Amino acid sequence: MPDTRVNTSAAAALAEAKERYAARHRESASLHEAACRSLPGGNTRSVLFFDPFPVMFARGAGCRLWDVDGNEFIDFLGEYTAGLYGHSHPVIQERLRRVLDDGLNFGGHTALEGKLASLVCARFPSIELVRFTNSGTEANLMALTAARAATKREAILVFEGAYHGGVLNFGAGIAAINVPFPIVTAPYNDLAATRRTVEAEKDRLAAIILEPMQGGAGCIPAELDFLRGLRELASRHGIVLIFDEVMTSRLAPGGLQEATGVIPDMTTLGKYIGGGMSFGAFGGKEAIMSLFDPRKPNFLPHAGTFNNNVMTMAAGLAGLSEVYTPAAAKALNEMGETLRSRLNDIAQKHEANVQFTGRGSMMNIHFTRHPIRRKADVKHVDPDLAGLFFFDLLERGLYVARRGMLNLSLPIGKTETDALAAAFEEFVTVRGNLLR
Repeated sequence: MPDTRVNTSAAAALAEAKERYAARHRESASLHEAACRSLPGGNTRSVLFFDPFPVMFARGAGCRLWDVDGNEFIDFLGEYTAGLYGHSHPVIQERLRRVLDDGLNFGGHTALEGKLASLVCARFPSIELVRFTNSGTEANLMALTAARAATKREAILVFEGAYHGGVLNFGAGIAAINVPFPIVTAPYNDLAATRRTVEAEKDRLAAIILEPMQGGAGCIPAELDFLRGLRELASRHGIVLIFDEVMTSRLAPGGLQEATGVIPDMTTLGKYIGGGMSFGAFGGKEAIMSLFDPRKPNFLPHAGTFNNNVMTMAAGLAGLSEVYTPAAAKALNEMGETLRSRLNDIAQKHEANVQFTGRGSMMNIHFTRHPIRRKADVKHVDPDLAGLFFFDLLERGLYVARRGMLNLSLPIGKTETDALAAAFEEFVTVRGNLLR
């Protein structure tokens, strides 16, 4: 159970929570120390690291995880949305076992890729033609490259706080590791400021790219008028409007573009479309995507050994056709809406300075009652509170993102959401002096 002593600061409470965590995860500490001998910081995926050392998992099943120290967790991280199907969905597992016997990668075409592409095109309103990649990062890079080729312009408009992949990270300005595209920035959910920027830069803007709900910034939905305004600006000036729906495509049968009625020129997708395997996709209008048609002279080449690997193609087909049907998408996101309302009601009941933002099956905790329209609205919040929430829930057997993000997977049900609600109520009760 979390410490019930009254701490005078979030920093002091967090320090105590880390001490208890370290005492309960000695094998994780040992394995991390060993990994540090061959990996920088014992890490090869930055977002998964946290101080004093990350938990080391041994196995997963359904929506449960077990670490190397024998602790069991309900998985509310959901692999940052990619783990939509949980850790062992029987339909996908059966399909993968079946294709394993016939070989993994043929260096040629199979029927699977065309079938999966057909499902994707039928599902998402903006996608007339689609191509596959190995990640959302690749998908966004290829979509931006296509926009630059189609418009013969160079610059890209991105929004403050955005994350579009490992080399397209704008969460804290323009990261040093970013791909060197000419970048123009604007504040998210601020149509007036964005309009001024577009009008000033219109002659060199190839694309406007955004998530219709910023995931990495804290599940901040785009306002409908903002999306509609971007659509009008892009159409007026011949700019390619790209929706990064790597995360948000799960929030409605046809993604947030279907839910909002704002249809971009191009869309990028991520791993759950490939059944949770390594996968990405970019697609859109035929006029743009046909630039990649190898039957045409001077086509744009697009390589990737595993773009059409049979494991991902088979898992994706099973997932979209048999598991994450439109009905299942609606049910999961209705559950998320109910859960987020329940958590916010608990915060309000205890007069806690806390709120959950998000939409459907994605949400994020923020330690403020003020309206949140962009990442800048939470920049003054004490970061130790999010850390305290993370470690207190981990101690209760619930695994969420260190930054406070939660994503529902299909195996999650009433037992799990009740457990989360109870853990959150205990958190705001025990830590109440820090949350007012």
